[in-house]
Amino acid sequence: MNRSFVVSGILATLLGITPALAGEDAKPAMNMEKVRFESDGLSLVGYLYFPKKIGVHTAGPWAALIWNHGSEKDPGAGPQFSTIASAFVPDGYLVFAPVRRGHGESEGDYIVDRTQFTGRVQGRDAAAQLTVQLLETEQLRDQLAALEFVKQLPFVDSERIVVAGCSFGGIQTLLGAASKAGYKAAIAISPAALSWDSNEYLRTRLTKAVRQLDIPVLILQPAKDASLAPSRVLGAEAARLHKPVTTKVYPATGPEKEQSHCFGGAAGMHVWAEDAKVFFRAALSTTTVID
Repeated sequence: MNRSFVVSGILATLLGITPALAGEDAKPAMNMEKVRFESDGLSLVGYLYFPKKIGVHTAGPWAALIWNHGSEKDPGAGPQFSTIASAFVPDGYLVFAPVRRGHGESEGDYIVDRTQFTGRVQGRDAAAQLTVQLLETEQLRDQLAALEFVKQLPFVDSERIVVAGCSFGGIQTLLGAASKAGYKAAIAISPAALSWDSNEYLRTRLTKAVRQLDIPVLILQPAKDASLAPSRVLGAEAARLHKPVTTKVYPATGPEKEQSHCFGGAAGMHVWAEDAKVFFRAALSTTTVID
């Protein structure tokens, strides 16, 4: 795997290399740096969030959270990444949000374009099979390239790296957790909820992933997700095999949008963020807070 990467600004200063891409402040309490890393020879973009006050007492080693985005074309264009970071950076995490191939400024083919084209030419069944193939091969390799990138950072504790994501990102989170690549815990939000009823190959693949798990996993879904079967079916399979999987479906309270798929996105992250932090703290046995 090619592990070359480019960073800038304060992060570049810490690493002692020449700045290449300019970053911008994401929130008053933290810095954001846009970086580039490689997967299968493609140049991918990622967003690193870390404490604004960098010095002897705040330079780490930190736990790290890798956030897997969904199928949206340009996940870095909205508040998704900065909202996740604003919840976890104050809790002692470096947050890295990699942008998989074909999304945003990352090189490569966009997965939705490829599957939709296959659907038009070969039919729905072929598109469903291709979706799973791409998710478990090149898309997963992009995620794991991001993990390797984070492991190289000298101020990250490689023994305290966790992963989370929603929708396609929830699928990626389960696949990453099952890969035994070094994550210590995982939170999958609305994994495959939009595709569960229509893609038998995806159901089979995620059931296989649950059977391979050996780290704590939390599956979260809002009350009015597109399908609640992922929690029910994957949770039951995990229980049958005594796998360390916990599921939670939230009650139908609060704004309607926050009860929908992925809790409505960034606006609904507050619904599950505290549960996620408690889960990760328990898995990592740390309560470190960075001012």
